[in-house]
Amino acid sequence: MAFGARHSRALFFGASAFSFALVSSSAAFTQALEAEAVTSPAAQKKQKQAKRQAKPQQETQAPAMNARAQIGGTAVQSLDTITVAASKTEERAIDALAPVSVVTLEQIQGRQPNRLSDIFYNVPGVSFQERGDDPSTVINIRGLQDFGRVAVVVDGARQNYQRTGHNANGSFFLDPELVGGVDVVRGPTANIYGSGAIGGVVSFRTKDINDVVRPGERWGVDMTGSYGTNNNRGLGSIFGGVRADPNVDVFGGAVYRTQGNYKDGNGTEIGNTGNEIAAGLMKLTVRPADGHEIKFGAIFQDYQYSIGQLNRGPTTTTALRALNQGSSVYASDAKNYTGTVTWKYTKPGDNLWDWNMSLYGNRTDNDQTKTYHYSTSAPASCSGAAGNNISGCVGDKRGYVLDTLGIDVNNTTRFNVGDWRNAVTLGFDAFQDDVKTSDGRGNSNITTPSGLRTVSGGFAQLKQNYSTWFEAVSAIRYDRYDLDSPTVATGGGGDRFSPKITIGVTLVAGFTPYVSYAEGYRAPSITETLISGAHATGGGPAFFPCPDGTTGLFCFLPNPNLRPEVGKNKEAGLNLKYDGIFAANDSFRGKFNVFRNDVEGYIDLVASAPIPVPPFGSFSQYYQYQNIAHARIEGFEAETMYDAGLWYVGVAGHLIRGKNVATNIGLATITPRKITTTGGVRLLDRRLILAAQWSSFGANNDVPAGYLPSTGYELVNVYLTWNATRDIVFSASIDNLLNQYYRPYAIPGSSTDGTTQNDVLWSSPGPGRVYKAGLKIHFGGA
Repeated sequence: MAFGARHSRALFFGASAFSFALVSSSAAFTQALEAEAVTSPAAQKKQKQAKRQAKPQQETQAPAMNARAQIGGTAVQSLDTITVAASKTEERAIDALAPVSVVTLEQIQGRQPNRLSDIFYNVPGVSFQERGDDPSTVINIRGLQDFGRVAVVVDGARQNYQRTGHNANGSFFLDPELVGGVDVVRGPTANIYGSGAIGGVVSFRTKDINDVVRPGERWGVDMTGSYGTNNNRGLGSIFGGVRADPNVDVFGGAVYRTQGNYKDGNGTEIGNTGNEIAAGLMKLTVRPADGHEIKFGAIFQDYQYSIGQLNRGPTTTTALRALNQGSSVYASDAKNYTGTVTWKYTKPGDNLWDWNMSLYGNRTDNDQTKTYHYSTSAPASCSGAAGNNISGCVGDKRGYVLDTLGIDVNNTTRFNVGDWRNAVTLGFDAFQDDVKTSDGRGNSNITTPSGLRTVSGGFAQLKQNYSTWFEAVSAIRYDRYDLDSPTVATGGGGDRFSPKITIGVTLVAGFTPYVSYAEGYRAPSITETLISGAHATGGGPAFFPCPDGTTGLFCFLPNPNLRPEVGKNKEAGLNLKYDGIFAANDSFRGKFNVFRNDVEGYIDLVASAPIPVPPFGSFSQYYQYQNIAHARIEGFEAETMYDAGLWYVGVAGHLIRGKNVATNIGLATITPRKITTTGGVRLLDRRLILAAQWSSFGANNDVPAGYLPSTGYELVNVYLTWNATRDIVFSASIDNLLNQYYRPYAIPGSSTDGTTQNDVLWSSPGPGRVYKAGLKIHFGGA
């Protein structure tokens, strides 16, 4: 796919942005040093006060959450960040009676992430199933992933893309340079956020004008350039905004990122791990009346990469060579489009209306062309080209398109009854997924069937606070779904009411225990319900006849009577919040919780009993998604941070186990242990920040037969951020300092059981040691 040419252009772009930032910063750097040399601290303070008095409107519109505004100031605990993810009402994460975590823009920028997973090391309960040759992201919360078990939203728009193979069944595309902050809610506690989230919710906020334009400025621009080793990692980005008048904001940005094939901790180059990413966003905010804000947003991303690995497994017999004609590589062009319109109304003194409405559309369009196939001979069906009828032949094209349209509306009414403060939130949400798969010669039309799914729901929530020591949150949610397919008869749909109740008490200031019970409801996906037909043979013999009259290696059976999954989560938690413990300006924040999530009707792909197929062995004739009786996931999570101002240290992590209760076999998607220790110091009047992060991951060995377990591993990362001036920030980091080899998740099949299709049955090792350096400069004016 002419990757070499694009790679060269990308490196040139990244280097040019980096060089331009260096050259441009020299003048700003000199001017800033001169200004600081001749201006006393008292004079600086008077100048700032004068600017604030001259621009009161801009000061009101640009909150102090701007990361650069915090340079040299008092550190802000991330758990003190305002979030609405748990209850649709504003509250600090540390005060939420739910397992809520927040990743701030300041944290993201300090870590120079190459992938989204790089920013979640210190978020308990969260892990990732990522392939090195696929830049999409698969988020796992408490061992649950795939088919919408974790609701992922970007600026309120759900990301429901799914392509079935031997890889994860659910992924999304989002470059971390676009992200302005993340809220994470673990478990079905946030079922008011939308249907299906029995694992949890991850809500991404992309960058906006307040992240760039500072208090007192009318316009601002941030330019970033960075470079990394292992292998030629380049990044260039620019974001800028202007407050056209007090009621109109315009903001936009662009990102370009590239990398070559990286080497793992053993020094082995992992093929096709290079990629090229171009992205951009635009936002227009208008305030037509007092208290009203309407925001129009658009995001575009284009990912160019090759997915697939060379065949590295044994082909020990003629039969295996015929059945497993090895590895395929696909040149992939994945485009993601997101459009949003949000309308918010909130006004001090108006307790009747606190309104939020969001309309969104999202399309993921992944076009793939087969470029390589390992084969000892070319089947006649390919007219001389290498390939087979599973994955197609070299030159064949296939495509996956998922369109999602949705709406989310809610309003909060507040009133007092004596010492009781009450907030009633009513809401409605709905989305529709339209899946279209095209594959002229391969098997993708079977494994990812086209179809239409409509999911809707509504909720009512009552949040009550008595005096300063008691809080109760009770809610009921109604969900409904409908499935439709042009080829397979479906059972129509289903519906359910799901309750939630949470009670917390604060008998001692800063010490808040709580208990919670919440249920969640996940409708079956199109693939789980409608998948039907023969799995292609790959050029070998057809083992079994299928009910539709075709023959293949085995048969997929649809399940129109598939029931939804119901998560029933029991939780006990403790929030700790203390200031001025050992010094006037120090602080401690901590969230601890234990949980048990019983998932009734857990959906899994189930094989029929193997039957003999001489002379090849014994094989299953049928595969069907079915409701297994019961899956149980339980564990302990903690997130802590002590900040003394000049230094800080925190520990976060989880211990989790998950079982199929009927068989007592572990779930392959569990990350049983993650413990991350983060520490840092702030030097030179807090302009220089040195930080280190040590993450310890436990291996998942309790997996079904035939799975290749994940590895246990230790990751050590170090970070440096130097705020040379108010407008110039240098950053550097070393990822995987110990150069560890690791495979972060278990995969089905391995070379020990004869499976050789490593292009799909493959868990890529993570990259070895990576050195990165970057520069960010800011321009702005009143």
